[in-house]
Amino acid sequence: MVAIEKDALANITEVVGGDDVTPAWARAMASFPPSERILSTMLTRQAERYGDRLLLIAGEARWSFAQAAAIAAASAQTLVDAGIKPGDRVALMCSNRPEFLQVYLGCAWLGAIAVPINTALRGFQLSHIFRNSRPALLVVEAQFGSAVESVEADVELPPRTWIIGAAADAIGARLSAVSLPSLGAAAPAGAVRPGDTVAILYTSGTTGPAKGVCCPQAQLFWWGIYSARALGIREGDVLFTTLPLFHTNALNAFYQALLNGCTYVLEPKFSASGFWAAARQHNATVGYLLGAMASMLLAQPRSADESMHRLRVALGGGVPPQIHGPFHERFGVPLVDGYGSTETNFVFAGTIPSDRAGTMGYLADGIEARIVDENDSELPDGEAGELVLRAREPFAFASGYFGMPEKSVEAWRNLWFHSGDRVVRDSDGHYRFIDRMKDSIRRRGENVSSWEVEQAIQAHPAVAACAIYPLPSELGEDEVAAAILLEPGHLLQPVDIVRHCEGRIAYFAIPRYVRILSQMPLTENGKIKKGVLRDAGVTTDTWDREAAGVKIRR
Repeated sequence: MVAIEKDALANITEVVGGDDVTPAWARAMASFPPSERILSTMLTRQAERYGDRLLLIAGEARWSFAQAAAIAAASAQTLVDAGIKPGDRVALMCSNRPEFLQVYLGCAWLGAIAVPINTALRGFQLSHIFRNSRPALLVVEAQFGSAVESVEADVELPPRTWIIGAAADAIGARLSAVSLPSLGAAAPAGAVRPGDTVAILYTSGTTGPAKGVCCPQAQLFWWGIYSARALGIREGDVLFTTLPLFHTNALNAFYQALLNGCTYVLEPKFSASGFWAAARQHNATVGYLLGAMASMLLAQPRSADESMHRLRVALGGGVPPQIHGPFHERFGVPLVDGYGSTETNFVFAGTIPSDRAGTMGYLADGIEARIVDENDSELPDGEAGELVLRAREPFAFASGYFGMPEKSVEAWRNLWFHSGDRVVRDSDGHYRFIDRMKDSIRRRGENVSSWEVEQAIQAHPAVAACAIYPLPSELGEDEVAAAILLEPGHLLQPVDIVRHCEGRIAYFAIPRYVRILSQMPLTENGKIKKGVLRDAGVTTDTWDREAAGVKIRR
């Protein structure tokens, strides 16, 4: 396989003042041998190295490297006091607040497993996560208490709940809650190994419910290394993200900062109108964007100060190719192409600036990749097939799906992780994404399970059949479309489908487009031909929620 050998991405030295200096990511690799790639050791050693240097900015919170290690140890003690043991799951439903990281670090220090939950989930989707992960403790921000109350009646909620941001009595009757405990004494670091699961991150399935990806301690270490190498991160950089902590992107950016001696700036959420002002305020040098975000920034009215910032580079995974040039020209920031998944790592990256915008880039050193046919036989360059991956470093990829051994075996069959993505490898080692092998949708950075949306809609008594499929979005990625077949004698308006979905599934999964059909296109075996629906696009009988001015009630 071809490793990254383009420009600064392959350099193991960077030139500063005429001298060759080993980059921070290479120093981190040397500083943490395989047996020490666990978060408690990373925090302790970097605290000794950097001391009072600022590690985290989140709202009013400011943590130095030394304080972060102390907070992790004290947070672990609060978990111990609550009866949490190594291997127990701690569900965490919280927005971008320092308390999220406080609890996460405490879990990692102790050896418990954090289960970050997408704060948009409701009802059926949230119920599945509780059933699958069986957490011993729930830590929930007060504003999401009603979401937890929406889980199905037969779901057994955790025996303990800690509330962030309000008095415990602000939460509904189903939860036995107390306020998030104050920090006090420090716990010794647990006997944690690099292959032990540090987090279970749920990623939407395509033909079934969401799967909980078991992320080892060392996998997040490698996210910090590979991402820093791809982005050209330097010691002292200010890493600026508005992405949610319950996803891999923002979570591993914390590791990038920790391992590379940087400051991690966590904003509450993305604001197209406020992005550049926040970047200036924090003197940010590295940013993190998704495709729709870059499009939204370009759609903003021009301002005299939009290029008055220190942002040197930004991750631009999923940014359409036609966006790269105008974005760089207008804002002075090159966007880095890349590819990774919750199950794998930052496995492909483009050059800075991209030599072929909007593609996957080049394979990272330390990763192996193949393009295979339906029998897992390798295909020649230039021929599209499924991308399969494996890591040469121990525990650099996820170890499987929690409580779903059959899904783990299926995804990692023949000892390769099967991505489900159709990809082409060019003869020079460059990789291009073609499309998805399976029925999945990605909307504005969120994976949407077609199966989950279909289950929610088909629960409506007037719906006989439903097919969920992607249609292109003007912002990049996909929009969710629904084709509906009604039961005989029933009438339903498209807006009724939207209202039915509210509170049952995440707001981002609610269809934008709805077609009510008199018959579904079917295969000879009676399966719905989603390809026919997808290829038809936005037809004259397709209702568009946005064009109709219908707002989602969250």
